[in-house]
Amino acid sequence: MPLVLCEPMMDIVKVFSGAFHLQHFLSIKEQQCAGDAVGRLARGVAGFYRPRVRGGGQMRCEMLCLGRHWNAMNYSYESRRTDFDGVDVPRVPNELSAFAKKAALAVGMFIRPDVCLINRYGEDGKMGLHQDKDEHRDTLEAGIPIVSLSLGSTAIFVVGGTSRREPVQAVRLEAGDAFVMGQSSRLRYHGVSRIVAGKGCGLTESRVRYSLTFRQTSL
Repeated sequence: MPLVLCEPMMDIVKVFSGAFHLQHFLSIKEQQCAGDAVGRLARGVAGFYRPRVRGGGQMRCEMLCLGRHWNAMNYSYESRRTDFDGVDVPRVPNELSAFAKKAALAVGMFIRPDVCLINRYGEDGKMGLHQDKDEHRDTLEAGIPIVSLSLGSTAIFVVGGTSRREPVQAVRLEAGDAFVMGQSSRLRYHGVSRIVAGKGCGLTESRVRYSLTFRQTSL
């Protein structure tokens, strides 16, 4: 009989109250579906670009925003990316928002994602500690989660407390993993300390990591 390779079962790890690591959340087929969607968007008019921050430096990853553009110069959402080339922002594809809703429901939360920030990290990519706090105040106070999906290479993700001084915990986010941060953990500081080469999973660049972070900007 032919050998049948089974997909690994999803494992949910509680990192903090309201913060969950969903290991093997996306199947290989679902990773390929998400990767295909990212590839189509990357080839569009509003493809990836490298944001420049307030101090004048550039981020250590490239970004592509869906639904609303996050302006790295003034930390606000807008319909066009006025801090770069002024192009309109593509919508969030239904197949991607469905993954985010499913991940939130898996840990007893709900999100109606209207924004997705896709970050593309090379081998030297990283993201400093930060809070995702530019959404509407009512959304933050309600603890509506942020949901992150990982494709491609592995990221060493770090998550701490609600101040920069608190210690951080490292989480290895591999291709197909999801991370949900909501409720009392909604405003925890987090970032990416380094990238470890991994599988491409339907993406053309095998040594690149993609994170798809979904947010709900208002109730």
